[in-house]
Amino acid sequence: MKFNSNTKTSRRFRAWRSLNSVLIVSALAVTLGACKHNDYKGEVAGWTLIDSSQRHPILVSQEPQTLDVAVSAGARGLGSRQRAKVINFAQRARASDAGNSKMVISVPTGGKNEISSMYAVQDIRRLLTGIGFQQSSISVEASYDQHGPIQLSYLRYVAEGPECGNWSQNLARDPQNVPHTNFGCAGQHNFAAMVANPADLLGPRTQTERYSDRRETTFNKYIGGEVTGADKSADERINTQEQE
Repeated sequence: MKFNSNTKTSRRFRAWRSLNSVLIVSALAVTLGACKHNDYKGEVAGWTLIDSSQRHPILVSQEPQTLDVAVSAGARGLGSRQRAKVINFAQRARASDAGNSKMVISVPTGGKNEISSMYAVQDIRRLLTGIGFQQSSISVEASYDQHGPIQLSYLRYVAEGPECGNWSQNLARDPQNVPHTNFGCAGQHNFAAMVANPADLLGPRTQTERYSDRRETTFNKYIGGEVTGADKSADERINTQEQE
């Protein structure tokens, strides 16, 4: 039986093409497997902390601040120095806390100065409300020490920065190309030391009462079709005319 040379060539071509297809598929599988292996470097979100605020967090806690006010038996309220101390203490409480915690007044009961302490507590409450404390932010409770002083206390927010100085990582070789371990720590530490009110790091401050006098005046002018802006003097007005 005789075979045509064209038939032999066609069979060889089909065999060569099938072999190339197998080699291409094998090479593609190896390439995909290599890419999958190289993807696992711990760079997926949640595995590696890159943000400095997350790697070096600021811890915010509360510490009690106290003021003792000694009241003698027979006194009819606070003295001038005691008033000054209470006002200073309350102002510091308002500045560092912004109304987020209560002012607790511990009053001794059952002692010789019980009546005098009641008079002093009335003065303290008036001073606190005059500074800006709401009645709901003032709490009066009995003290276990019958002969002790009146004690004012509140919880002050304190910010504690992270401990820095970890230079154990080799900065000359970083295959992941991420910030080094100590990056941003100094900024977080200094920010915790400089923040005026650490309670701001936890959330917004409590809203104060609005000043509505000027708002109502402006709204009434708007309803009446009048100019809502405030009157300006001749010095405050802008001269648009060209001077010759």
